[in-house]
Amino acid sequence: MIRLNNVVKRYDNFCLECSMEIPAGQVTGLIGRNGAGKSTAFKAILGLIRTDGGTIEVFGKDAAALTQADREQIGVVLSDSGFCSYLTIRDYLPVLSAMYADFSRDKFTADCDRMGLPLKKKIKEFSTGMKRKLQILAALSHNARLLVLDEPTAGLDVVARDELLGLLREYAEDGERSIVISSHISSDLEGICDDVYMIENGKIVLHEDTDVLLNEYGLLKVTKDQFAQLDQTYLLRTKEESFGYSCLTNQRQFYQDNYPSVVIERGSIDEVITLMSKH
Repeated sequence: MIRLNNVVKRYDNFCLECSMEIPAGQVTGLIGRNGAGKSTAFKAILGLIRTDGGTIEVFGKDAAALTQADREQIGVVLSDSGFCSYLTIRDYLPVLSAMYADFSRDKFTADCDRMGLPLKKKIKEFSTGMKRKLQILAALSHNARLLVLDEPTAGLDVVARDELLGLLREYAEDGERSIVISSHISSDLEGICDDVYMIENGKIVLHEDTDVLLNEYGLLKVTKDQFAQLDQTYLLRTKEESFGYSCLTNQRQFYQDNYPSVVIERGSIDEVITLMSKH
């Protein structure tokens, strides 16, 4: 569905160098700190920035060769995009209908009602969470084959996040559609993504199936004496702490079997971000 091969984008103080692949029927998460390169990668995929090297394919085509019909098959939510605040959702219905040949007015308005979005109220009166709901529902409204979602649940409370993640799960159920999604809320990604890429300083530093990350990764918390006696073959990252060291491993079972006295916690996306980030 999407393939980035050695894609390069240079700025004065930052350089994206990225390869990743999102197959059909897959929900892929892109994780990393603020400024790591997530939004830059999304903008490169969508052709919103000119890259300096590498290739980008979407739907098996060079991204630059996508037709209007191809682009209508992509639903997008970017953190810095939005709707004109002086219009209402009802004002936007003919706009969306003109933009997308497969726009479903009935489904879109029903979803707006389900999410508590009034059709006649000006968007400038919406809360941040309501605006984000509108962005996501618009992205889902035209039967796209691919969703590109940059921080789609930002600004939403727990209930609204669960509702929208439920919509995304429904969208992906047919096994033919794909989603690439970034979020700072690790539970969102853990609950929906098949795999995750981690980006740090513009480079992919980790790619792992979500199940493997949650079931096989672990965080060791060891004293300095324990660390000195530890087999470090399967340690991915080590961070010095006041008590000794925190160590990220992708072989939790090995350390549980061989070092029963060591404190070992299950892995999580938050821990991967923290330990894989350079200090």
